[in-house]
Amino acid sequence: MTDIDPLVPALAGLLIDNLWFLDSCDEDEVDSDSAVRVLESAASALKGLPPEQLDRFLLVIGNLTEAETDPGRREFMEAFPFACGLVEEV
Repeated sequence: MTDIDPLVPALAGLLIDNLWFLDSCDEDEVDSDSAVRVLESAASALKGLPPEQLDRFLLVIGNLTEAETDPGRREFMEAFPFACGLVEEV
C-alpha cells in the first residue's frame, strides 16, 4: 500500500464531522430530508471510488476511529462504513 497523503486524513475527518452533524442534528437545525440527501450523496460518491482508493479511505477512517476519544464520534465512525454500504457486516 502506498503512503497516504497527510491531506487525506484531514479531509476524511472533516467529512466525518459534517456527516455526523447531519446524522445527529434535530429537525429544527437541518431539514431531515435534506440531511438524508447529503448523507446518501456522500455514500454514493464513496462507493464510486476505485477499489484501491476506497481501501485507502477505509484505512484512514479506521485509523481515525482508533485515535478518537469522543465516544459519540467514535461510535459514528465505527458504524460509518457499514451504514454507507462501503463494507458488509460480518
